[in-house]
Amino acid sequence: MSQVIGSLSEVAHQYDAAFVDLWGCVHNGVTAFPEAVAALQAFRAAGKKVVLLTNAPRARAEVQKQLVKWGVPDDAWDVIATSGDSARAAMFRGAVGRKVWFVGTDFDLTFFEPLHLVTDPVEIERVELEEAEGIVCTGPFDPFADPSVMRPQFLYAKQKGLKLLCANPDIVVDRGESREWCAGALAQLYTEMGGESLYFGKPHPPIYDLARARLAEVGGDPSGPILCIGDGVLTDVKGAMGEGLDCLFISGGLGALETGTAPGGQPVQEKLDAYLAHHQMATTYAIGFLR
Repeated sequence: MSQVIGSLSEVAHQYDAAFVDLWGCVHNGVTAFPEAVAALQAFRAAGKKVVLLTNAPRARAEVQKQLVKWGVPDDAWDVIATSGDSARAAMFRGAVGRKVWFVGTDFDLTFFEPLHLVTDPVEIERVELEEAEGIVCTGPFDPFADPSVMRPQFLYAKQKGLKLLCANPDIVVDRGESREWCAGALAQLYTEMGGESLYFGKPHPPIYDLARARLAEVGGDPSGPILCIGDGVLTDVKGAMGEGLDCLFISGGLGALETGTAPGGQPVQEKLDAYLAHHQMATTYAIGFLR
């Protein structure tokens, strides 16, 4: 049974750092959550480090620009680790070849900008599917269209033996009141069709390796006690379990309906337990919303 707590401050003394999910925990893709910001500011004021650990399929500099836009202040975090940076490093090391077919929107073309994490990078060329050696997916062409619209292209790609690099393992995300499909939904479809998808964000190890490296950059101890905070049971909770880290599950995000978490409220214990059991997951703590 997960322990439902009233605030981050109740357990903060046990940890030196936190790996904190962004979307659904600190903001909703439109604006910041004031209570969540205040909780992270208090955590840092106690001398602890905050690593924003996001499955955003773009560089951390681009994520930082979004944080400014949505009103998340700089004093609420120390450093950012993104799925995009982890996946970009793999791409520039040649994980899906040199000629790639890009699935995504123009907004994420920054994915192909140079990355200084990699020495002697592969020179990437974006081409049509027929010429491609691999696929780079940052998200659907249309985030509101059912992923199945990609079946014809994916069937062709699978027959060619192309690998799909998934820059964001999330299946869906809530932007304000609207739910959108993410790159993870397309990667899942491609895998179900018999193709090979490569993942680098939560819950997979590469992004946690990057997060620990970024934590060390700002003077934190990567081997010290770390608390993972997030609303994705199959990303944040599963990732924390895989890394052997404690987790604070935010039930009022993607799992709000299933856990009975009303706006501003707390999860219903029985529903929370059933939701986690259904997914065969376990979390150290749970709270309705980060505060």
